[in-house]
Amino acid sequence: MALHALDDQHLDHDLATIRIKNLRLRTYIGIKEDEINNRQDVVINAVIRYRADQAVAFNHIEQALNYRTITKALIAHVEDNRFLLLERMTREVLDLIMSYEPVLTAQVEIDKPHALRFADSVSITLSASREPRRAR
Repeated sequence: MALHALDDQHLDHDLATIRIKNLRLRTYIGIKEDEINNRQDVVINAVIRYRADQAVAFNHIEQALNYRTITKALIAHVEDNRFLLLERMTREVLDLIMSYEPVLTAQVEIDKPHALRFADSVSITLSASREPRRAR
């Protein structure tokens, strides 16, 4: 599932875009008794932007945003919690990503496969951004 692409007027060559695609997890999500008692599949897609000029210039892992660390935190959070609403889960995942200080913008889409009869899935998308720090 494609998330919104940035157009050329928003292109900044110092910004890196990390895409986490189709992270498949199982969690408790929903309000019906069977949803409360049984884990269900969810699929997470995220787009994360951060200033990567130092990572590009110096080629050191310490200068990059560690997407593995973020993904491990997402997995733990989603699999270790219970959610009534897809909106709430999406907000919590987005807030977790935004808690990493280098993240400037993020967009999260979470799908709940087979939530509706005759539909592949239902999804919620939320996004957030912070003002980039100005160079001194």
